[in-house]
Amino acid sequence: MTTLRALLAFGIVVTTFGIAVAKLPAPPPMDEKAKVAAEEKKAKDAAAAEVAKAQQAKAEDRLASRYIAEQKAKGKTVTPQLAPAVMTTPAPAAAPAKGAPAATKTSAPAPAKK
Repeated sequence: MTTLRALLAFGIVVTTFGIAVAKLPAPPPMDEKAKVAAEEKKAKDAAAAEVAKAQQAKAEDRLASRYIAEQKAKGKTVTPQLAPAVMTTPAPAAAPAKGAPAATKTSAPAPAKK
């Protein structure tokens, strides 16, 4: 019985919320001042993100060099490993020119799983 009451209460809450959201008016269209302000804010946010990214990279470099120096002082050899590159979609290959031989894809077969 309590499950039925809980489900009923949940349904009433969801329905009420849906009706309330549906009745909200659409936001007014942005005027020129608002568009300019939004573009300035976007540019400012992008510049701040670039500064933060540069500061993060600089701090990481300092930390890595300090770690390598500490390990060198202990007599250990440390070879820094580069982080994996961000995967991006490759650019589509250009179509071969007329008369040019088509490139063939040659690759080693994948190792069999056991």
